[in-house]
Amino acid sequence: VQLQASGGGLVQAGGSLRLSCTASGSIFNFNSVGWYRQAPGQQRELVANVTSRGKTSYADSVKGRFTVSRDRAKNTVNLQMNSLKPEDTSVYYCNGLYLGYAYWGQGTQVTVSS
Repeated sequence: VQLQASGGGLVQAGGSLRLSCTASGSIFNFNSVGWYRQAPGQQRELVANVTSRGKTSYADSVKGRFTVSRDRAKNTVNLQMNSLKPEDTSVYYCNGLYLGYAYWGQGTQVTVSS
């Protein structure tokens, strides 16, 4: 199973980006799909997560600004990021959990300029 994150880019503070995570198979087979980010010199952190039942959770730093959703028609898990801040600058990764295994996709760079 392969995951691929896309949609990153350069945006000004206050702007928006939408990231997408696709899978080689059905992304809905995963028990949960999460979005993580990692800035240079920092640990990877969980940003948002959605379970197979559709339950979502968010890091405190992004609550009210980011929304994670699933699109069955496009077989994607999306991360809508609004009101972006320079501190959101990171490489963003999607992660899928299935039967105790974690599958990681390649990251996508998000850069927020002040």
